[in-house]
Amino acid sequence: MAADIKLYLDENMNPKLAEQLRLRGIDAIHVQEIEAKGESDKQHLARATEQGRALVTTDSDFIDLATQGVEHAGIIFGAQESHSFGDWVRGLELICFVYEVEDMKNHVEYL
Repeated sequence: MAADIKLYLDENMNPKLAEQLRLRGIDAIHVQEIEAKGESDKQHLARATEQGRALVTTDSDFIDLATQGVEHAGIIFGAQESHSFGDWVRGLELICFVYEVEDMKNHVEYL
């Protein structure tokens, strides 16, 4: 069974996280895989939104963009130092299988 939510992991996230999520049936990409490292936060959020992907980050600048009213397909935010790699995998897996696409639209979820 595939997850409803697709993910876009920004450059602050470990690229191996996308690999682990794909093994669990989650459509996840990392900016490194699409050669988009170094782009602006606005560019990343716009690309994620165009692709219908929730953006996964530890960068609070994305929270600022959301509070400014920038439309998005969802932002999943967590403090990297507060969560182990396994915490990220389990938390994102739960979000992807519990939420539906419409639930995540313009929604910020905290891990």
